[in-house]
Formats: sequence, structure tokens, C-alpha cells
Amino acid sequence: MALNLTPQQLEEVQKLASIYMTISDIALIIEVRPQDLRSEISNEDSPVSIAYRRGKAMSKVTLRQQEMTLAQLGSPAGLEAVNKNLLDMEDDE
Repeated sequence: MALNLTPQQLEEVQKLASIYMTISDIALIIEVRPQDLRSEISNEDSPVSIAYRRGKAMSKVTLRQQEMTLAQLGSPAGLEAVNKNLLDMEDDE
């Protein structure tokens, strides 16, 4: 069963995913069954899945920018994180 979420609910899914809320909590907040939300998220073409993945990705952008800043300042942890991010990027090409 496909979820037909409103634009406001899709925005809420994206916002909540961006702060790494669990699917169970997101479902509770937008008032759908967790198993229905999980099913919808597993369909990569679904607007719900796109909103969820976009929310997570946008937070990754912020984190990666912070890691790059730390690396540029010479932080060993920042350098290690940026190196891992680069390897992940190249693996995905």
C-alpha cells in the first residue's frame, strides 16, 4: 500500500530524517504505521523515500563541511574523516 502523504508530511519526513530521527519516531509524528513508512522508504522511486534520503543527505553535507574545515586546520581526526569520505566517494563512482 503506497502512502499518499501531503506536501507538509513529506517536508516533515525530510526535516526529521535530517536530524536522524528513527523511522518509528517519524511514523509516530506524521501519524502513519511504521511498517508502511519503512515499506515506502524502501521504494527508491517513492516521494517519501526521496524526502527521507534527501533529509539525511543534507545533514551529511553539513557534517562533511565541518570535517573538511577541521582537516584544513590540520586536525588528525578531520584528516582521517575526509580521507574516508574521499574513498567512499571514489567507491561510489
